[in-house]
Amino acid sequence: MAMTENFTTISGWIITLTRAINASGLDAGLLFDKAGINPSWVKDPDRRIDIESFSRLIEYCNKEIPTRDFSTRVGKYFHPGMFHALGYSMMTSSNLDDAFKLIITYQKILTDGCRFEMTDHGSFVSLELKVEKYSMTQRSVMTQEVVESFLAVIIEFTRSLIHEKFDITKVEMGFCASSGLDDSTYLETFFDCPIEFGHSDTRIFFKKSYLYESLAVSNPVINHAHKSVLDDFLRRVERHDLTYLIKQEIYKSLAFGAPSQQEIAKNLGMSIRNMQRKLFEQGTNYKEILEDTRHSLAVSYIKQAHLSCCEISYLLGFSNVGNFNRAFKRWTGKAPGNYRKIYIQTEV
Repeated sequence: MAMTENFTTISGWIITLTRAINASGLDAGLLFDKAGINPSWVKDPDRRIDIESFSRLIEYCNKEIPTRDFSTRVGKYFHPGMFHALGYSMMTSSNLDDAFKLIITYQKILTDGCRFEMTDHGSFVSLELKVEKYSMTQRSVMTQEVVESFLAVIIEFTRSLIHEKFDITKVEMGFCASSGLDDSTYLETFFDCPIEFGHSDTRIFFKKSYLYESLAVSNPVINHAHKSVLDDFLRRVERHDLTYLIKQEIYKSLAFGAPSQQEIAKNLGMSIRNMQRKLFEQGTNYKEILEDTRHSLAVSYIKQAHLSCCEISYLLGFSNVGNFNRAFKRWTGKAPGNYRKIYIQTEV
């Protein structure tokens, strides 16, 4: 069975998601817990949210709303603080062109689940979201609803930046119509333009003239100060790439037993001392990464009713099911069987 690659997004989403959930009359605490997201993470700008958890949250919220339009509701409750320094740097840019270029330059801060590009089409421009795919399954990292949430937030932010109606010419969705909801009128209502499905990537088309609209709160001095913060933020995000690489190596090896840090360092072409030093600089260590990886996978697997505890124990590299049971209870406070029973009850 293939392990799940780890793609993440910025923790600032919690600000907007909480506001949208509360405004929809839903229980934010319950839904965040169900999706495996801790609302307190928003206090730590370096904390990342797993894209899979983000997808689950949007899915759970949509199930609770008859109109199934939670993804665009998210855009209506956008706050610049959700992008941390990037949001405030965009606000103080001289024009929309500079603001969008910041998204492209610092896209890793937002997410590693997609890439942002801007293409000139003569009198029109498109802002594109190129969604990454899981290497083993080729499944899109972002679901249609997650992409819609990103689009909704970017468009709502753009509308607030230029303080006037931002007319979108059309939206091309990198999904087939059958993969989304039966009724996409909520998208046409929010974006106020035609929506076309079945394209290779997702693109927003608009008049090029919008790029050179002066922004209401443009401030070169403050903008420059924000950019230095952004550069530092990006360096911290990129340093976490080592943690990501180690997790990928763990994923590959777990079914054969928990790999040692010596094995992982060798696979990454590093000395164990160098790897330990770099992890120490990031405030973590190999044991914590292994524990966090097993914990995350265990919760994901236990929600799959066809997998027995014996099979999960094997997939996570435990020598016997007893060790797995004890570890799972340490992670979650519940025995695997009880956790699964509670999860199934809440899904009904």
